[in-house]
Amino acid sequence: MNRYEDLKIWKKAMDLVEDVYLLMKQLPNDEKFALISQIKRSSISIPSNIAEGAGRNSKKEFRHFLSIANGSTSELETQLILVHRLKFVKKDSVKPIIKKCNEIRKMSYALQKSLN
Repeated sequence: MNRYEDLKIWKKAMDLVEDVYLLMKQLPNDEKFALISQIKRSSISIPSNIAEGAGRNSKKEFRHFLSIANGSTSELETQLILVHRLKFVKKDSVKPIIKKCNEIRKMSYALQKSLN
């Protein structure tokens, strides 16, 4: 349906994954197989679902995968807030990533609306 590589939302989501991976280097090693793993998975899920939806055969399917990406964005946001509340990182470290999550969510809602 669409070339996902050309979508601004996909590009921003890929940047988000890079930011998340850099942040995870600050967390303690004993969180490697718990929180770090879950955070990385939820961040990767965002551009992955955007790409999968763009590659589907209908606008309805694309909207569905954008919706899944929205869920992963909210999941990631929650996990980043938790990382700060557990005092693994300072609020200034998660704030720009959370801002990027909000931007991606807004882009997704606008794209979903345009597909109607």
